[in-house]
Amino acid sequence: MTQTALIIGATGGIGRALADALEARGVHERVVRLSRRSDPAVDVCDEASIARAAEWLAEEGAALRLVIDATGFLHDERFRPERALAGIDPDHMAKAFAINATGPALLMKHVLPLLLREGRSVFVTLSARVGSIGDNRLGGWHAYRASKAALNQLVRGAAIELGRKRREAICVALHPGTVDTPLSQPFARSGLAVRSPDVAAEEILAVIDALTPADSGGFFDHKGERVAY
Repeated sequence: MTQTALIIGATGGIGRALADALEARGVHERVVRLSRRSDPAVDVCDEASIARAAEWLAEEGAALRLVIDATGFLHDERFRPERALAGIDPDHMAKAFAINATGPALLMKHVLPLLLREGRSVFVTLSARVGSIGDNRLGGWHAYRASKAALNQLVRGAAIELGRKRREAICVALHPGTVDTPLSQPFARSGLAVRSPDVAAEEILAVIDALTPADSGGFFDHKGERVAY
């Protein structure tokens, strides 16, 4: 069995930086990068592709110590964050939930069983502070907020189930902050602490390093502080 770190969404800004940082650290024997363009390819909207990747990992003898889901959707050429309820579009909502909630849930369904049964192992999915219901003071961004709130609930439920068989396993949602990537660039207002993907990756890994099984099911920011659900 090969001690493995797995990055899903490894061609995105944060995903690529995380994979590079993990390889530079050399803690894991192998760092696997999966995305829609990898071989095997993983599309979080296609459960069959996730299942095939999980089968491939098992066949490769990958002993998963760390899994980071760096996928996500905020905007594209058609959809932008809504300013008000009047802007809600059912197709936008469906896409946001498919990528930000259902997709990570399917990853957890197929990948969590591959985490090592003995010793510390970690599954992290990138969420967003705007998905916090308790922290919502501005409204708007309904599809993104709601889909990330759903993700946080899915993480909570998965962590409870995971802990029954793997007492040292950790499953958390993590807000990476505002990072200089195509996802956040159109919305990086002046005054926000925008960091490069490389800096964000080091911060994220530092938070992961400090997690304990008691933190499983939690929602944390890039400074390691808990975020309200």
